[in-house]
Amino acid sequence: MSLVQDIAILRRIPMLSDFSDDQLRLLAFSAESLDYRDGTVLFDAGERADGGIVVAEGLVSLQKAGPAGFVEIDQAGPGALLGETAMLVETRRPARAVCVGRVRAIRIRRALFKRMIQEFPELAQRLFEAHAARYQATAQALKPIGERLGDLDRFAVMAGLRGRSDG
Repeated sequence: MSLVQDIAILRRIPMLSDFSDDQLRLLAFSAESLDYRDGTVLFDAGERADGGIVVAEGLVSLQKAGPAGFVEIDQAGPGALLGETAMLVETRRPARAVCVGRVRAIRIRRALFKRMIQEFPELAQRLFEAHAARYQATAQALKPIGERLGDLDRFAVMAGLRGRSDG
């Protein structure tokens, strides 16, 4: 695939959408383009994550270990970024990723991404703002659940199911 096509794929990723054409070109040029065959395990659950993987072509099955082996929990197709958090901080992979058919991927190592945001501090600021907004939205979405749990706890105390010192 050409550099122009890689740039177009990277531009569709929300985390990278604020990057200028030149910044995307630099990122695409510096990242690794990799081809995988059907059944290849891109990474396993619990592995140290050294960056993100963009699915450029093909399909990736995301799987969790179950009692009878691995179970698919999701699929990632072209334009999906696996490991967004790993591009910013040290973390572990939450699931196994297996290629379904032929897959072409773009690997963006954390060191490369950090170098990009160090050289372009305005990107770091926009990333910070975007992540802060997402965390705020998540907190707002969880607020009714917390309130409901509080209601249930109060009900349990009133019904005598829990002692007042438990809560």
